[in-house]
Amino acid sequence: MTTYGYARTSTVEQVAGLADQVAKLKEAGCTDQSIYKEQISSVKMADRAEFAKVLAKLTKGDVLVFTSLSRVARSMIHMIEIEAAVAAVGASMRILDMAVDTSTPQGRLTFNLFSSIAQFERENMLERQKVGIAAAKAKGKYTGRAPTAQKKTAQVLAMHAKGNTKQEIAGACGIGIASVYRILKTAF
Repeated sequence: MTTYGYARTSTVEQVAGLADQVAKLKEAGCTDQSIYKEQISSVKMADRAEFAKVLAKLTKGDVLVFTSLSRVARSMIHMIEIEAAVAAVGASMRILDMAVDTSTPQGRLTFNLFSSIAQFERENMLERQKVGIAAAKAKGKYTGRAPTAQKKTAQVLAMHAKGNTKQEIAGACGIGIASVYRILKTAF
């Protein structure tokens, strides 16, 4: 039985948030070698290479630990799919901020209840965000988020030309691996 941890932040700027998650995972019994971490937006959930790696490692009796539902999924359906995939191999999940352990019937019930509440909160937040953006646009004050990865195109291309891997490029440039792929796709 191995206890694996998963930590995720939405941006590379969230260094303290990632470090906090890693510290909590270590307190929960994860080792440096069993913690998978990445910095990628929830919008790009399908591009989470490290999460895919940890899911592929799980075997019967293993435990996947994360600090919060929001670090793993952005919808109840997605979270339930993840829990089903984990359970299918005989592993379980622990969610630290909710003290949920899906290895028990009570833990699975609590998990399902909290997943529904998290989905409700997420949908409410997105609705408030839409209203705020619409109001800012009406006042001419909304310009959107400044693109960050595209500013590093020259650095990405230079490192790629030197033979660096996409993961190395992403780490050195402080951008997500999906951004590296996007820049290279546009360039070639």
